This record gives sequence, structure tokens and C-alpha cells, in this order.
Amino acid sequence: MTTFLTVLVGLSLLATLGVMFAGMLGLARSEAAGGVRSNRLMRWRVVMQGVTLVLFLILMAVSRG
Repeated sequence: MTTFLTVLVGLSLLATLGVMFAGMLGLARSEAAGGVRSNRLMRWRVVMQGVTLVLFLILMAVSRG
């Protein structure tokens, strides 16, 4: 079970990193319609960080007990 959760945490970390880099690249391009896309990517980043944190907490709880 801990191996499965560890893999899920790793995948969610990579997904968070990918969304963050996509947002940074969008800001670097500074497109005219980039504001809407930037806001959407910011929301996705926050969601992915929350998922990662919850998975990490579950992993810590399972590995302790």
C-alpha cells in the first residue's frame, strides 16, 4: 500500500510541476488572451498541490501505523 501511495505522490508532484511550468511559460510569452489561461493554470496548480498534500498526509499516516 505504501508503494502505491508513494507512486501516486510522485505522479502528483510531477503533475504539479508540469502545470507550474506551463503557467510560467504562458507568462513568459505574455499573450493577449493569456490572462484567462493563466488563471485556469493557477487554479489547476492549487488543486494539484492540494491533492499532493492530501496524498502525502495519507502516506505518512499509513506508514506510521
